[in-house]
Amino acid sequence: MGAAKVSNSSSEDQNVSNYNETDVILNVYDLTPLNNYSYWVGFGIFHSGIEVHGKEYGFGAHDFPVSGVFEVEPKSCPGFIYRSSILLGRINMPYSEFREFIENVASEYHGDAYHLISKNCNHFTDDMAQRLIGRHIPGWVNRMARLGSLCSCLLPESLQVTKVKELPEYHEIDGTESLSTATPGDSTEIDDTDQEKHLLSPKDGNSDIAFIKEAQS
Repeated sequence: MGAAKVSNSSSEDQNVSNYNETDVILNVYDLTPLNNYSYWVGFGIFHSGIEVHGKEYGFGAHDFPVSGVFEVEPKSCPGFIYRSSILLGRINMPYSEFREFIENVASEYHGDAYHLISKNCNHFTDDMAQRLIGRHIPGWVNRMARLGSLCSCLLPESLQVTKVKELPEYHEIDGTESLSTATPGDSTEIDDTDQEKHLLSPKDGNSDIAFIKEAQS
């Protein structure tokens, strides 16, 4: 009987461990169809997100000094063309612990700090990969940013930030608070000249993007 109890306990511990384990996946997207040609020689303009516990996390720009980290369904970030997924590794971290982790990271990635060359979405995923599994994302994903201002010159007009006239607000998603933007018709307009805000998103907007609320210090 004693041996049976030990075996059962061991089995339960294994189930908990398996439940907490999750792949860390880099999902890469094309920002322009030109990547179909330049990709084969090691160049391209890419967006990337990091997938953990069944959600994908990315970093985008807006003009507010609050989190620019957002979550979407894996491989479906609006406004970009999904290209490929790269398994970076596997971690053993409960979702609750990861949620605390991503909220702490969000406090370091404010939307108004986004910079195409020095602090973009690929810098974010590279930082996430280093913190979670101790390795970098493939160099080709962010190579254009490292080449400097050439990257911004190649961005098509359709990928420029869109304008929104309302302050972002937090709402509940699966028991956690996330940041979103309301539609112009549902919000009060603010001064167009001084406080017109920008958000890196599809021009028609998309409710599938939820910004992560940063941890409070």
